[in-house]
Amino acid sequence: MTKVSIVTGALGYTGRSLTQLLLARGERVRTLTNSPNRPNPFGERLEIAPLAFDDPGALAGSLEGADTLYNTYWVRFNHKLFTFDQAVANTKELFSAAKVAGVRRVVHVSILHADEADDLGYYKGKHELERALSATGLSHAIVRPGVLFGRGDILVNNIAWVLRHLPIFGVFGDGRYALRPMYVDDMAALMMDCADRREDLTVDAVGPERFTFRELVETIGKIIEVRRLIVRVPPSLGYWLGRCINPFVKDVIITREEIKGLMRSLLDSDAEPTAPTKLTDWARGNRATLGRRYASEVARRVMRDAAYEDL
Repeated sequence: MTKVSIVTGALGYTGRSLTQLLLARGERVRTLTNSPNRPNPFGERLEIAPLAFDDPGALAGSLEGADTLYNTYWVRFNHKLFTFDQAVANTKELFSAAKVAGVRRVVHVSILHADEADDLGYYKGKHELERALSATGLSHAIVRPGVLFGRGDILVNNIAWVLRHLPIFGVFGDGRYALRPMYVDDMAALMMDCADRREDLTVDAVGPERFTFRELVETIGKIIEVRRLIVRVPPSLGYWLGRCINPFVKDVIITREEIKGLMRSLLDSDAEPTAPTKLTDWARGNRATLGRRYASEVARRVMRDAAYEDL
């Protein structure tokens, strides 16, 4: 019998890479999504059902027959249209529905150091969901990335966009806090590997390269052949400069909490690499297009009939 996998957000970012690999392995894939009208590169091979958080029976029904639930659903910041509290409540409904439906295993995307920063809303929500998943008794794997890069990413792309469009680049404080970027397709492969294992586990999802934030900006600038003055700015000033740009890009460039998490090196890890692809290699191969178009988080949430990489 063909294995059935459920992917939340298969027409989005990580979910799209994951779906491509699952289909290539011969699995039957069903997505639960709030954006059924996004362009579907998988055609009839992908089954589409709603993320019916307000209808537990329907949600459980959409999970029936599934071997694995891969959950990528989350929000990046609080907004008038979506909040961390809503995302936590919705995800708990999803976990409950998975248990009712008899799903064998759940692979859940969290964040590096989810249990070490409860004073930050993003991390507090992720920590709460890790505990909620464990409490269900379902067989599970928790995958903790920090920064993902690749087709349609936001952070790396938008660093390149700023370098291409503004005369200077400001880094918060000394810029010496670290990151371990991971390629999105490698993330998808890691999630599949975690699904095939039996034990409950938590794994840091990190690439083979470590950068300080300043080094990351300098590296991207060299690769796209754009030279800019990189200056230190106080975090509060950097935040307000970002807010000044927000109306022009119709997005939220960065939040106070994201700055705090970045400067604490919460996007870094001492774990062994769980992915082979180097950001530097990928960026060189995509230098012609990297940062040409601004990637908008808000647009991806409100324009649900367009492809992620076009927003």
